[in-house]
Amino acid sequence: MTVSGQVPEQTHTQLAKATAGFFENGSLPMWIYDLSTLAFLAVNDAAAEYYGYSHEEFRAMTARQLHLRAERTASLDAALSSPFSSQQERTCRHVRKDGTIIYVDVTRFAVSFAGQKACLVLAIDVSEGKRAELIYRMLMDTIPSSVLLLDENLCVVLANRNFLEKSRLTTEVTAGKRLAEVFPEAILAGMGLEQQIRDVFRSSHATQGQRLTYRAPGVPIRVYYYSVVPVNWGGQVDHVLLLMDDVTEQMRLGEEIRRMERHLASVVESASDIVVSTDTEGNILTWNQAAQKTTGYALEELKGRPFFDYCDQTGDTSVRRLLSKEHSRESSGHIESNLKTRDGHSRPVSWVFSQMTDDAERTVGFVAVGRDLTEQRKFELQILESQKLAALGVMARGIAHEIRTPLAISSSAAQFLTEENLTPEFSRECAEKVHGGIRKASAIIENLLRFAHPSADKSKTPLDLLPVMKEALALVSHQAKVQNIEIRTHFPSGPYQVLGIPSPLEQVFINLLLNAMNAMPNGGAVDVFVEQTPSEVLLSVRDTGDGISPEDLDKIFDPFFTRAPLGKGTGLGLSICHSIVDQHGGMIGVESQSGKGSTFTVRLPSLAVSREKNHEPREPARPHRGR
Repeated sequence: MTVSGQVPEQTHTQLAKATAGFFENGSLPMWIYDLSTLAFLAVNDAAAEYYGYSHEEFRAMTARQLHLRAERTASLDAALSSPFSSQQERTCRHVRKDGTIIYVDVTRFAVSFAGQKACLVLAIDVSEGKRAELIYRMLMDTIPSSVLLLDENLCVVLANRNFLEKSRLTTEVTAGKRLAEVFPEAILAGMGLEQQIRDVFRSSHATQGQRLTYRAPGVPIRVYYYSVVPVNWGGQVDHVLLLMDDVTEQMRLGEEIRRMERHLASVVESASDIVVSTDTEGNILTWNQAAQKTTGYALEELKGRPFFDYCDQTGDTSVRRLLSKEHSRESSGHIESNLKTRDGHSRPVSWVFSQMTDDAERTVGFVAVGRDLTEQRKFELQILESQKLAALGVMARGIAHEIRTPLAISSSAAQFLTEENLTPEFSRECAEKVHGGIRKASAIIENLLRFAHPSADKSKTPLDLLPVMKEALALVSHQAKVQNIEIRTHFPSGPYQVLGIPSPLEQVFINLLLNAMNAMPNGGAVDVFVEQTPSEVLLSVRDTGDGISPEDLDKIFDPFFTRAPLGKGTGLGLSICHSIVDQHGGMIGVESQSGKGSTFTVRLPSLAVSREKNHEPREPARPHRGR
């Protein structure tokens, strides 16, 4: 084996022998391969032991087979077979026989072996260092922040993948470059970044996070928070790390959230309804402008105070329940409760309570949305007054119509009586008509008084409705036979105890039966049902007549409303029934379809319920039409 170079012949021989001895006995792996075929020509024992191949196996291989399969390319073959006369060093990745990948620094020399151009290779294992370097590089590249490692000359020693991708730079144009060549001068000068880095080298203290705006060519502006961290080695700052976190999206999201919050706050503040939010204990958290305008209280006066303290006694208990933890299982609640105002008054408010939950579906508070009913109540009162006036007008017209007829007859008959030469028979007939007209007018007035002043509560006594109903049936049974009407009763075993007065209740049943019979002028059937529940007694009268038209259904309980022919009814029967039932604490309703008959149902509280109500103080009942 000879090493290429211009040396004397004797010296050349001595050098060859020395080289051969070094090759055979060296502790470093060495081999010689043919430059043209890349086949191994000689391998020392250290190489055989290090790679795990025998000498025979080595000689059956080529130099390219020591490299990773993925790296066996044409460029590798060209590098291995290139002629040269000087040494060449590089780091390669080789594969041992057992598949272990190793890193080696190889030094190559051009030699002549058995008259052939060959290459002598010395391999030094640097796997541990390279592995540590790769792990370090891998860790740097997995850091989500942009990282620059700088030396004391402010030159870039290493830039991780995140920085290279964000800045659209490569390792070749950053490694070894000064910071001023990587960052725009305007950023460095405006922020004093270079001076901050020098201060860290001098003080060994990291800087606090600061904001940096950076824009690479062709890339939208990015916002970073950066800090400079010293890297100590042997008690001195050897390098510094420039750590930069991209917060562009977080800032954009934060601004979007703030914009949304401002929008929601504007919606709540602009709402005409009262919007109040509380914590889980019912203490006020927010209070919008509508609430302040309605009550006169500002949020600063109420924040942290219990919401139910500002509800009057009529709704305090309900509000407490809806703002309790037990109610948090319910989705919402709807009540009416008066809200106190600063001037000592209160306003009627319709409330809807809903719970606020977090991501874990836990109740974190409540939202109460209220609508001020003050104007609505005024409007309802106006409507009620107008309805009263309208009803009074209808009543006045009805009274005038009903009384005018018998008065006109009586007046005509009285005029005849003033004339002379009347026959006794005609005089008697005129007197009877005067008397009949007076009786009819008196009956109308009596019904009006009964409608306006039903019996007082103090005269009510416990009674069984079944005998009262049977008495009413007995009174109308003859009329039913005359009109060819069958009355069928459905009375389960009684008694049916209520608190009432027999006579008015009997009048109710008679009026309902007569009303049903009048709806069947050509005959038919009337079914009477009685039913009892723990809280009330129900009595129904169902006929097979023509029914009631939809447009008349809401008017049948109005005084003087009737579809009966002239002189056949006053229109007070059902009105009186409604008034009597209402005074007994009950309700009367009707179901009807044109051509299919009607069903009138009277509901009266049972005796036990009536007694319980009488022992409890209560506000006067609101009028109920019972339709």
